[in-house]
Amino acid sequence: MLSETTRQRIDRELAKYPADQRQSAVIAALTIVQLERGWISSESEREVADYIGMPPIAVHEVVTFYNMFNTRPVGRFKLNVCTNLPCQLGGGTQAVQYLSQKLGIALGETTADGMFTLQESECLGACGDAPVALVNDRRMCSFLGNAQIDLMLDDLRRQAAKGDAA
Repeated sequence: MLSETTRQRIDRELAKYPADQRQSAVIAALTIVQLERGWISSESEREVADYIGMPPIAVHEVVTFYNMFNTRPVGRFKLNVCTNLPCQLGGGTQAVQYLSQKLGIALGETTADGMFTLQESECLGACGDAPVALVNDRRMCSFLGNAQIDLMLDDLRRQAAKGDAA
C-alpha cells in the first residue's frame, strides 16, 4: 500500500495536470515509489495504476520501457554501462568486462554484499565521453578506463561507508 508520504508526493505531481490527464504523472509517480521502495514490483505497478486511474498494463509498459525503473531489487549502487556502438568502439565492452571481473558479478547481477548491481544500458547520450556509465540513474561517469573505474568504485565505497547517497 502506498504510504501517506508517497500519496502526498504523487498528489503534488498530479496537480500539475488536468484531471483528465492524470496519466501524465505516471513517470513521476513511479520514481517516487522507487525512491521509497528501491524497485517497482508488480504490486507497486498495480498500486500506482489504481491511484492514478490507469490500466495496470499501461503502467507496466512504462516500467519496462525505461531502464531507470528497477523491476527487481538492485544494489545500493546501480551501474548502467553503455554498450551501444560508440561506447563499444571507445572501450565499453572492456569497461563491462573489467567491472564484472572487479566486482565478481556478471551483467544483471548484484554483489553478495548488496553494494553493486551491474547492468548494460542503451545510449546515455555522451558518445564523445565513451565509455560511460550512469550510477543510480543520476551520476554520469565518463572515459571509463581501468584506472577511472577503480577510482569510481573506491569513491562509491567511501560514500557508502559515510552513509552518503550516490
